[in-house]
Amino acid sequence: MSARNRAVLLTMVIGLFGWLLVGPVPTASAATYSCSSTHISGNAWVAGYYDGSTVIPSKTGVSAAGIEAQCILKSRGYNPGTIDGVFGPNSRAAMKRLQQDANNSYNAGLDEDGMPGPQSWGWLRVAWWG
Repeated sequence: MSARNRAVLLTMVIGLFGWLLVGPVPTASAATYSCSSTHISGNAWVAGYYDGSTVIPSKTGVSAAGIEAQCILKSRGYNPGTIDGVFGPNSRAAMKRLQQDANNSYNAGLDEDGMPGPQSWGWLRVAWWG
């Protein structure tokens, strides 16, 4: 193998490993999703994108948990901004307001970090008011 071919191969390998370490770069124009959050038995809120209660949505990438949380926040009157699946500043501010309301009204004991995690998902999903 010539020195030039080795250099090209090495460049390709470094590029591949760099992408694996950094991951895909989010695009500037993310998709938007429609919401149709509803109550199901037991007054739980669902939007149909994610049915769990443990995944923490990504702050930088699209996730089903992010879309689900944004849809439920919007339906509950907390404006998360664009429903794009990325849990950015608007979504975190909306979630923080929900956490504050749960703590102030029900002594929920939630961290007011603006992220739906294992503690906060239950309070996000259950129709404990409004």
